[in-house]
Amino acid sequence: MKELFDQINAQFESFKAEAEQHIEKGNKAAGTRARKAALEVSKLMKDFRKVSVEESKK
Repeated sequence: MKELFDQINAQFESFKAEAEQHIEKGNKAAGTRARKAALEVSKLMKDFRKVSVEESKK
């Protein structure tokens, strides 16, 4: 679970950096990378929810 949490944090930091470049500098490629990172964060959050529910049942 800790590893999953670390992956979520890493992807979110990536999203944050790319989104800032896209918003502040108008970098279109950074916008694409930010959307990709956001999608990955979404997937990881679903995985986190599954693991969390399993852990709470123990």
